[in-house]
Amino acid sequence: MKPKRQQTDILKIAKSVLDVEARAILLQKDRLDSGFQEAVELICQARGKVIVTGVGKSGYIGRKIASTLSSTGTPSFFIHPAEGIHGDLGMASPSDVFLFISNSGETEEVLRLLPSVRRMGCPIIAMTSRRDSSLARNSDIVIQVDVEEEACPLGLAPTASTTAALAMGDALAVALLEMKGFTRMDFAKLHPGGTLGRKLLLTVGDLMHTGEAIPLVNHDTRMREAIFEMTSKALGVTGVVDGEGRLVGVITDGDLRRGLERGNHILDEKACDLMTRNPKWIHKSALAVEALNRMQQYAITSLFVFDSPHRRVLEGIIHLHDLLRAGVL
Repeated sequence: MKPKRQQTDILKIAKSVLDVEARAILLQKDRLDSGFQEAVELICQARGKVIVTGVGKSGYIGRKIASTLSSTGTPSFFIHPAEGIHGDLGMASPSDVFLFISNSGETEEVLRLLPSVRRMGCPIIAMTSRRDSSLARNSDIVIQVDVEEEACPLGLAPTASTTAALAMGDALAVALLEMKGFTRMDFAKLHPGGTLGRKLLLTVGDLMHTGEAIPLVNHDTRMREAIFEMTSKALGVTGVVDGEGRLVGVITDGDLRRGLERGNHILDEKACDLMTRNPKWIHKSALAVEALNRMQQYAITSLFVFDSPHRRVLEGIIHLHDLLRAGVL
């Protein structure tokens, strides 16, 4: 255990770093100008991808920016400048846009890549702190990102400057997202393995039980058989159909308890005597999250599934546990 004074000093240092970096981000609001707008418009009109490049800490920031752009509807990838001049430029085409990131604007590897990109005819956006730098002078558009100080007390380690560049990259990605009309559904399609993807892409038809797995009894079936159907299908419910096979009711564990409370000899009664009429249902093309919302609305654990919003043919049943297993909840 360190002395309390040392612990206090550590927290003071951490708070100071966060203060410096917060100020650095807010400073960029004053740096925004027509260059940022021109960059967004250029990328929106481009037929190709955004290729991000940078060295060292700027390279790591570039990788994150490329990833964020790609996941929000702007196809992008990162190449290292040194690899770019040794063959990786083969991944680029004249329809692509290059985003060069260099705090000083004088990074040797970055400047060595510039002429090759120019010869390809690709437009170049520079993200740099100096408008008079070699990078800025040889770019089509400049997004200025500069800070008053680094969080590093030595003023050497890129800290506030990289944080500001990262924030500017996020601003670029979000502006493009808005301009392109990128929706939650578009996001889900690019993130099918995530929670949002499961909520927005999975349908009831993907998860429902079908065929022999659907618990069903006729309306005149004795309750002893109906209970066996409920137990064997392990969903805590059975549907009740009439003579023409139409779903007319449902029997749940709650219906059984209420029947017992009335003192009835329910085993010899008919299913139609204990069933709840007009059971809740959903169509199979509905999103799984919609089934979850309906179950929560009516405080139930299952829904019967029909083939269309007009309730024509019974096709299945979906249970709350199915939604849980799929990660919808």
